[in-house]
Order: sequence, then structure tokens, then C-alpha cells
Amino acid sequence: MDAPLAIAALWIAFAATHMGLSSRRLRPRLVAALGELPFTGLYSLVALALFVPLVWTYFANQHSGPHLWYLGHGTFVRGAMYLGMVVALSLALGGLIQPSPASLRRGRTEVRGVMRITRHPLFMGLGVFGLVHLVGANVNAAELAFFAGFPLFAVVGCRHQDGRKRASLGESYARFCAETSLLPFARGGLVAAVTESYLPVALGVGLTVFLRAFHTQWFGGAP
Repeated sequence: MDAPLAIAALWIAFAATHMGLSSRRLRPRLVAALGELPFTGLYSLVALALFVPLVWTYFANQHSGPHLWYLGHGTFVRGAMYLGMVVALSLALGGLIQPSPASLRRGRTEVRGVMRITRHPLFMGLGVFGLVHLVGANVNAAELAFFAGFPLFAVVGCRHQDGRKRASLGESYARFCAETSLLPFARGGLVAAVTESYLPVALGVGLTVFLRAFHTQWFGGAP
């Protein structure tokens, strides 16, 4: 199997196990058999057992497969990339600081901060990360398979989470969904999110600058 196909296969396996183990049919049986904490450990172990090889396979085969596109590094592209990375990192960090009620470490259904942008800030932050690299990277088939997996998994996985949480949490989660959006910025909320969650935004800006400074040294290239 060539590298792009291997990357795509690992993404499919990661998504299938991630959603399958947490499904309304399988998760209750596993929790009943193992207990809540051992199930969480198994869930995390399976995720790592697939995600680590996924990342390793990509970095071992960067730029493999047919060349697809390169948008260059003009001022507009660079500006879009840096802004996109600030958004991606701010959402992801905001999701860790203020967990969504859809996450494993279930947070409150209060709509504030990054929840005004998306009710799935961690996953959607990773999705934006993938889109940014499809814009700024020199994209071969390997890059397409790897980076496109982030937004695809974010949308599919978050829709799956919503269905599961509506069933388990009932009316409180349904109200939360009615007041928030799946996709980032579908309901606006940028100004309120920044004023209520300035820490994730400040950290996102700082981490973007830091990663930009060391990107070539650590990852190669210069997005």
C-alpha cells in the first residue's frame, strides 16, 4: 500500500474506532463490563495506537504521491495562514480550558467564550488546523490525505457526538445545540468570544508565533 492510501486507511480506522467505541450501542456495554475509568483508558489507548502511526506515516512520507497544488507564500496566503492558525489554536486551547459538554471531560452547557463560535472548539480547532495546511502547504497526495482528515473527522465526529449527547443528556443538551453552532462562526460570536475568553486567544497568538519561528527546524518547509 502506498503512503497516501495508508494515511487514508489509518484515518478511517481512527474515525471508525473513535465513534464505534463511543456509540450508544457499544459504549454502555463496555462500561458495564469494564467500568467507567478502564473504558476511558481503553478508548484513549486505541486512539493513540492509531493516531501515532498515522502521524508517523505522514512524516515518514511527506510529499509522496502526485503533486496537486501549491498556492505560494504571497502576503495574502501567509496572512490567511497565520490568522487561521490563531483561530485553530485559540479554539483548541479554549476547548481544553473550557470543555464542551460533548467532550469526555464533560463541561457545563453554559454558552460563553469559545462556545459562542462552536460547541466543539477542540475538534473544530483541529479541523481549521488541517484546512490551513491545505492552503499553505505544498500539497501532494500525502498532504491531502493527512490534512484533509482533520476537518472531515471534525465534522463527522462532532455530528456523531451531538447525536449521542442528545440521547444521553436530553433536553439540556438540545437547548445547548439550539444556542450554538456546529461549524465555527456559523452564528458569529467572535467579539463576545474574545472578550469572554481572552486567555485562549492570547495563548493562540503566542503559540502561533512560537511555532512559526521553529516550523522549518522541527517540521520542514515554511507554512
